[in-house]
Amino acid sequence: MGMNEAKLQEILDQYPPKVQKNRKKHIFIKRSDVESQQIEANTRTIPGIITNRGCAYAGCKGVVLGPIKDMVHIVHGPIGCGYYAWNTRRNKAKSDDPKQNFINYCISTDMQESDIVFGGEKKLAKVIDEVMEIFNPKAITLSATCPVGLIGDDMGAVAKAAEAKHGVQVLSFSCEGYKGVSQSAGHHIANNILMEKVIGTGEQEEAPAKFPINLLGEYNIGGDGWEVERILKEIGYHVVSVMTGDGSYEAIKNAHTAELNLVQCHRSINYIAEMLETKYGTPWLKVNFIGIEGTIESLRNMALYFDDKELTLKTEAVIASELARIEPIFDQYKKICEGKTAFCFVGGSRGHHFQNLFSELGIETLLAGYEFAHRDDYEGREVIPTIKTDADSKNIPHYTAEVDEKRFRLKVSPEKLEELKAKIPLGQYNGMRFDMKDGSIIVDDLNHFETEEFIKVLKPDIFTSGIKDKYVIQKMGINSKQLHSYDYSGPYAGFNGAVKFAEDISMGFASPTWNFITPPWKNQPLLEGSVTEEGVA
Repeated sequence: MGMNEAKLQEILDQYPPKVQKNRKKHIFIKRSDVESQQIEANTRTIPGIITNRGCAYAGCKGVVLGPIKDMVHIVHGPIGCGYYAWNTRRNKAKSDDPKQNFINYCISTDMQESDIVFGGEKKLAKVIDEVMEIFNPKAITLSATCPVGLIGDDMGAVAKAAEAKHGVQVLSFSCEGYKGVSQSAGHHIANNILMEKVIGTGEQEEAPAKFPINLLGEYNIGGDGWEVERILKEIGYHVVSVMTGDGSYEAIKNAHTAELNLVQCHRSINYIAEMLETKYGTPWLKVNFIGIEGTIESLRNMALYFDDKELTLKTEAVIASELARIEPIFDQYKKICEGKTAFCFVGGSRGHHFQNLFSELGIETLLAGYEFAHRDDYEGREVIPTIKTDADSKNIPHYTAEVDEKRFRLKVSPEKLEELKAKIPLGQYNGMRFDMKDGSIIVDDLNHFETEEFIKVLKPDIFTSGIKDKYVIQKMGINSKQLHSYDYSGPYAGFNGAVKFAEDISMGFASPTWNFITPPWKNQPLLEGSVTEEGVA
């Protein structure tokens, strides 16, 4: 049985009236005959509901800053917050200089009760001294956790003093977990500081090679970024910087030299993309390197932008070569996957991008959503002017990029830019709703209650999600694939990634494990009734 408005209402009716009114705004069934379907997003999770979200600190340190390999990242707070100080997302990194690759280190000030009472600034300064003595990094980041904001430690002052003492850049991020409503606030905070204090501070005025690009919103989970870079370099592109998977502080400083910015994860880094366009005149292109067709379309759109005959020919040659190599393998896995159904609820862009890869395998996505999206991630960027700034968003420090009079340069003429925008998603993202089929369900901030109810009704064959709800789903007898860190597998991006994903999904379907798990609803009687004076009811 599929989902319809009546069945959806039955699920919502189990909530108290106030909660039902709130959650109804976060869910809709896709209808193409309706011009606009508005969804509520980026609002606080209702207290008491189990959410899969993270905090602002997790978004800032855990997502954006953590993958930068040649900076030492210090977490100022209790050791419990050190969870996101380590390499929990499997952001892979390699370096020609092993002494400047700090990605595997977890560094925390380990604040104790006495530090909360008397302040932790001296302890933070001491940790910075120790880091310089042991590692001698090119730069340091300081990330605040909740207690730091509550007691009022002045991390900015500590960072300024450390810069003067050690002669390296020390960046302070006021990303206390309670800022904003989810990790999305942390992305924004990190983007602002990187743009204000790092990007554009390099000495290069021009890139050292043709077709220079920045790859934004790629975090090299399981080696995704390496697979994408392999393809781009084979075609002839010069990757100036990656933000931030396997990212380099020195490379990010020269990001202003790129001719085009590629945006993979729209939510986590669209701020930097927009500011780079404002400050340096560099357009951004929405890309999707998840799935075969997504990769091909992105590569062809890039070729259209640069409008170079040799580059276009090389693009088509690489596409043909890759398809000839992988299609026979991919098709074998497709035979196992065809006809299956999926739920795809993953933070960032993955809840959208992986639907394309599922479709190529013959798997239909019945439900999708994001943990920490804004309305434009669902409805498209055209709704941005209609989004009202709420009190939580105002907690995020504001930074406005201004034109760099020295380095601003139009990469293409205004006429050419408008012509390109009619052909490719230049400066545009249509959102998840655009690509989903009629009758599919879109849910923002899906909680555990709704997860169980939707699974009972739709009984998907696979549920791709995060680590927090993976095991709950498996106990229901549903194949679950964790797409935040790929369950120790990957890469899943590009051509090789599509094959690896198909292999892993096929193994999940072929596993006999699910035959030994009884979902809770199968323990319930098929019929329920009661005996009254009048008879059986």
